[in-house]
Parts: sequence; C-alpha cells; structure tokens
Amino acid sequence: MSSFPDTLLNGYRNFMSGRYVDERERYRTLAELGQNPSTLVIACSDSRSAPEIIFDAGPGELFVIRNVANMVPPYEPDSNFHATSAALEFAVLSLKVSDIVVMGHGRCGGIRAALDPNAEPLSPGDFIGRWMGLLKPAAEQIQSNDIMTQTERQTALERISIRNSLDNLRSFPEIRAREEEGKLNLHGAWFDISTGELWVMDPATRDFIRPEI
Repeated sequence: MSSFPDTLLNGYRNFMSGRYVDERERYRTLAELGQNPSTLVIACSDSRSAPEIIFDAGPGELFVIRNVANMVPPYEPDSNFHATSAALEFAVLSLKVSDIVVMGHGRCGGIRAALDPNAEPLSPGDFIGRWMGLLKPAAEQIQSNDIMTQTERQTALERISIRNSLDNLRSFPEIRAREEEGKLNLHGAWFDISTGELWVMDPATRDFIRPEI
C-alpha cells in the first residue's frame, strides 16, 4: 500500500473521523435504500470546480457527470461507446431526476484548447481534440473576432458551450419528452473560479445573470 497517495489516505482519515461520524446514519440509509437524487449536474473534470463543494451537497443529493469542458454530445444511438450518454440515460430513466444542470466554469482548459488553432494533439488518438470538435463551428467564429480580447473570447465560448450542451440534451427523445411534460427542467450555470461567483442562465433570454443569494 506504500504506493497509494498519502494525501488520499490522510483525507480518508479526516473523512472517517469528521464528516462520516456526522453523517453515518445517512450513509447507512443510502446503502440500504439506494440513491434518490433529484438533480443531475454535468460538470467539467477540472479539479477546481467540484459541484458537491460548490453547492455544499451531502451524500446522495447530487448525481454528477464530469468530463472535459462539461459537454453533452448529441443523441447518437450507435454501436460506439458513449459514457456521458449512458450516465444521462441512467439519471433520467432510472433515477428520474427532475432537474439537469449543465455547469461550466471560468478558465476552462478544454475551452482554451478549442480556441487555439495551433493546439497540438496530446496523443496519437487526440481524444481531447476530437471531443472538443463538438464546439468547432462556434470556436471558429469566436477565433475570428478581433474586437474581443482572449479572455472575452474564452468566457464567451464557455457560456456558448453550456447552451450547446442544453440543445444537445434536447436531442435525446426521453429528455425532450419529459421536459415537454413538465417532469424535467434543464438549467445552465457558469462558475467563476477566481471570484466564486455563480451565474445562471435565464431560460427565456439565455443570458447569464447573477442570482440573488
């Protein structure tokens, strides 16, 4: 066990002597009855933007999907492997969540790569490059905007990506049907790592605004 990271073992010790002690009964109930979260959060894999921390959620309260740049691909029922779509399927059809939140964040590395026309593949597979290709049309339009600064371009694409993922969510027949029936609500949010500000998308205008807290 000497190769296991000490930081994780120390964190686990703190968890067992702190939070687990306070929430032991909740964990036991979740183990016996299973999970029943009402909200799915689709967030970035970035270690600085953990939804459970940002929303101060306890065990069993959020079902979370994390991937590079918090993206949702369009509905494609083929023979390929679709991790995000599989998790969506489980959250919507099995857990029957009532809310889905797509949460982006500032200074996203995936978005930065999408805006860099000279970005080199990290590996022969170029998995990140192909994944970020979902945003290629929008990225190319923003790249050519010389009026905006690089920071403005990045923030713009981070928020456009959220809207794009919400549109792709509606390409899933069950999600679209449940939303139309009033059984499912879709939301967009953007978190600024540097300031801790949370911006939410107005469903009517699709603008991002600061909620009153």
